[in-house]
Amino acid sequence: MSGIWVWIEQHEGKAANVSWEAVGLARTLANNLGEPVTALVFGSNAPALAEEAIRRGADSAVACEDTTLVDYRLEPYAALLSKLVGEAKPSILLVGSTTRGIDVMGALAVDLEAGTIADVVGIEVDGGTIKATTPAYSGKLMATVVHADPGDAPRIFAIRSRAFPLPDGDAGRTGEVKMVEPVLAEDDIVTKAVSFEGTGGEISLTDAGIIVSGGRGVGGPEGYEPLRELCGVLDAALGASRASVDAGWIPYEHQVGQTGKVVAPDLYIACGISGAVQHQAGMRTSKVIVAINKDPEAPIFKLAHYGIVGDLFQVVPALTQAFKKKLG
Repeated sequence: MSGIWVWIEQHEGKAANVSWEAVGLARTLANNLGEPVTALVFGSNAPALAEEAIRRGADSAVACEDTTLVDYRLEPYAALLSKLVGEAKPSILLVGSTTRGIDVMGALAVDLEAGTIADVVGIEVDGGTIKATTPAYSGKLMATVVHADPGDAPRIFAIRSRAFPLPDGDAGRTGEVKMVEPVLAEDDIVTKAVSFEGTGGEISLTDAGIIVSGGRGVGGPEGYEPLRELCGVLDAALGASRASVDAGWIPYEHQVGQTGKVVAPDLYIACGISGAVQHQAGMRTSKVIVAINKDPEAPIFKLAHYGIVGDLFQVVPALTQAFKKKLG
């Protein structure tokens, strides 16, 4: 067994950033292990994305551009991945720790009898074993999980978004792109994709470098308006606590926490969020955390790097004006 493979997750012809981060990680591991890196790209724009994967660090790529793979569905994706990985027997397979990545990883674990580790934020090679770091107990601790040589099955890791550097592209890198055929025909696939409903124009929480989140302290749907203005100035994504989502003040796709999105931005600004452990589980790995809350005893202050005790409806507009002036 040899080789490090990376599944490139894409939607409408655009790859997820975490997939490029996985390519960068694969390149680092390959340099240590002396193994080649292969990218797997299925669906829309597959050949072009395969070329981009090579520019970002892969040595070669396997691509399949077929109508059955245009929209993500587990059956055709898992069938093709299982076939390719089962035949080539790479030592490591990396996927993004996203809804789709975990979906695929679970299917491959069953099909290939492979061991898996999810939500990986660090990897270290130690002889014949690989040590992966993952958050435990809602992120309060970091666990080191040892993944020994599994024999014929690959070691599968799902990496957390923004936990590893995003590699730059090198226009001079070239490699072979092998085109393959799908395993399942459309008539063999039970699931059908009817349509997608997106939140156009909004920055993805998982990809955002800056997130401004609001909790129960915003008081209602209109309380998010000052936060949205700050988001616009900082080019940030808008987040929310579970309490405000459950209250119907903001849609679920904005929820950060154990039952929402797990994020790791460079800057996380928590406005009117008390900081329950479930919320902390989704954002405690943020590089810099700023808390704004009227309650000086709010749990969020124990986690925050910087804290402002005050009314968010006074503090947030003041921050917005200050950033407008600073950023021009």
